[in-house]
Amino acid sequence: MTDSTGTTSGNQPADQGGDAGRITLGGHGDVFKNDVRAVAVEECDAANAAIAVAMAGGGLPADILSMLLSTQNDLFDLDADLSAPTSGPGEPPARIVPGHTERLDRAIGHYREQADAPEGLVLPGGTIAAALLYQARASVRRAERAAWAAVVRHPDDVNPETARYLNRLSTLLFTLARGANAEHGDVVWVPGSSVRALPDDQ
Repeated sequence: MTDSTGTTSGNQPADQGGDAGRITLGGHGDVFKNDVRAVAVEECDAANAAIAVAMAGGGLPADILSMLLSTQNDLFDLDADLSAPTSGPGEPPARIVPGHTERLDRAIGHYREQADAPEGLVLPGGTIAAALLYQARASVRRAERAAWAAVVRHPDDVNPETARYLNRLSTLLFTLARGANAEHGDVVWVPGSSVRALPDDQ
């Protein structure tokens, strides 16, 4: 039998904690991998990787690459925050504070000026850069839901500013995606278009 530390009896090879479905999550200690706090950390890692793909493949201008790089660093701050109980002793290397979120608000306001107001509900698509940014946004929204689940389940141990930050980050990525489509134009949702009757001559 393998315990949570990965040791076994009878001098048999140790079963690693990960193979037993467990993970050491900073100050939260040994938890199952489906613990809501562990899921939130993993979803943030996935979002960070999606942002990396957008940066690598989207041909984005230097100022946006710099902004996205800073959000990648923030997401590591966020992982550190989620891994350390807010009620526990000591402090993690970083906490997400209102200043993180306010910086995103300023960036959203700045980059909104590069695209007109949308004329309808916007579909993900257009340029390669926009498509990758929309994909990153979807990953961030999933991470946000996971963070809120952790906040609701552990209100005394999880910093709600982490979820608020992710909410703003998804808005920033949407704004950047629309900016990447500024010359191409938004791809707009047309309700029911695929099942509308075609004219008789088509």
